[in-house]
Amino acid sequence: MRLSPLAFSLALMPGLALADDFAVDSRIASATVFPQGASLTRVARVQLPEGRHRLLLSDMPAIDPSGLRLTASGLTLGAVSYRDDLVPPRNAEETAQIEAARNEVEAREAALLEAQDALAAIRDEVEAAKARITFLEGLGQSSGVAQSSPEQLRALLELIGEEGLAARRAVQAAETRARPAKDAVSEAKKDLADAEQALAALLTANDDRAYLVVEVDAAAPFDGELELQYTTEAASWQPAYDLRLTTGDAPGLTMQRGAFVRQATGEDWDDVALTLSTLRPADQAAPGEVWPWLRRILDPDQMPRPVPLAQRSFKAEADTLADTMVAEPVMEEAAGASFDGISVTYDYAQPVDIANGADALRIALGEVTFAPEVFARATPLSDATAFVAAEFTNDSKELILGSGDARFYLDGTFVGQRYLDLIAEGDKAELSFGPIEGLRLERIVQDRQEGDRGVISRSNEQVEAVEITLRNLTDRAWDVRLRDRVPYSEQEDLQITWEATPAPSEEAVDGRRGVLEWRFAMDPRSEQVITLNHRLRWPEGQVLR
Repeated sequence: MRLSPLAFSLALMPGLALADDFAVDSRIASATVFPQGASLTRVARVQLPEGRHRLLLSDMPAIDPSGLRLTASGLTLGAVSYRDDLVPPRNAEETAQIEAARNEVEAREAALLEAQDALAAIRDEVEAAKARITFLEGLGQSSGVAQSSPEQLRALLELIGEEGLAARRAVQAAETRARPAKDAVSEAKKDLADAEQALAALLTANDDRAYLVVEVDAAAPFDGELELQYTTEAASWQPAYDLRLTTGDAPGLTMQRGAFVRQATGEDWDDVALTLSTLRPADQAAPGEVWPWLRRILDPDQMPRPVPLAQRSFKAEADTLADTMVAEPVMEEAAGASFDGISVTYDYAQPVDIANGADALRIALGEVTFAPEVFARATPLSDATAFVAAEFTNDSKELILGSGDARFYLDGTFVGQRYLDLIAEGDKAELSFGPIEGLRLERIVQDRQEGDRGVISRSNEQVEAVEITLRNLTDRAWDVRLRDRVPYSEQEDLQITWEATPAPSEEAVDGRRGVLEWRFAMDPRSEQVITLNHRLRWPEGQVLR
């Protein structure tokens, strides 16, 4: 609902405001920030006599009014009007800090002009002295000099020498004074830039504001707060983790948690109670649906022929889809009371200040510890060294969100920064903490044969023999988990056999067919060799892919 332009102007003009209109100020009191978006609570202190009144809030940011909810214990709320365009300009009073910053900018601008004027005056002196030198040089080359007497020539030479020397000394003196004058101009420019930057740091809030008019009815004199709740997409928080792994007889894994909070809501947040939530109201909030699946069979001559790419259009492709799919009703996604029942909230102990569109506030969220199993992860198919790995179960009773700001430390040494995937409560995870340069991997394909097996079998064959060598050049023992692979087939005519020595500890690792894993212990300065052979056979005339 919006006020008409005339009614709104009358309501906002102090000279024409009615007796039951009250202008009130409001501020952000608390914010619950999600990974994307936030729920904000705004309060306005109100003092009213008994009766029906209108509250005028002129410091509202631009919001989606459909999500605005108002409460005021002791008041009966009536109609609410929101307006965010064609609003009168705001003449907000500047704080003493902003006023001082503006005065500093003006003073630095004046100092810069003064320094530039001083430099310009010195340069004028240089030009005047150079003009004198040019005149004197021209005087000595004039045609009348040849008719001068010796006494006149002598006097002329003395004049040129004395005046020329004086002019050159004047140029030198002026250029000497110009050097510090140039430095003064550069310093004045730097001072002005610093002052402008300091002022800009104070003017982070957006000047655009919306207006809210709230009709209320007070059964008795009222002195309390009007509370406004609404949501915004212009705020977010991102987790940041420091993961510290300690090895030895009793390995441990500590996860130090933090968060970066940003907001661009159009106004600065000052002294705001902050809560961080892992809920994601902007994401899917309801389960998907399963629709009937209609399949049809056609004679080969009824099959649609492919359309050349150059002749395709969006409409043609849409028509093709419409012919082969059953139209289903569009489902409207409904918002639920919670995300999925797995969420964590962090209430920060102290109120915070976050400038609009400028600050990235970092706060600490405490730490959790895990009892990891530390081993060496070896993947000779792609790597030349093994890597330190830690496997653990997230028994923290909390959701560990994914983050692009996860820093990894091994026994106190920083080993890298990379993305950390989301780890749900109860999930098992494996993290890497850098290479082990003393655990060297080598994978050699010793024999590969392809060709026709002859007229009797009338089949084709491919044989591959691989030797994997792992050398422990360190002075400590390692538990190793090594992964490699063999091909697999889903066709009866493509026969695959394989053998490995020693036999792998696990096949089809994590449900991935053909992926093998060996688990073994390696003593210091020891070596482990694995042979892995496979054979593929397929009918003659077929092509292996």
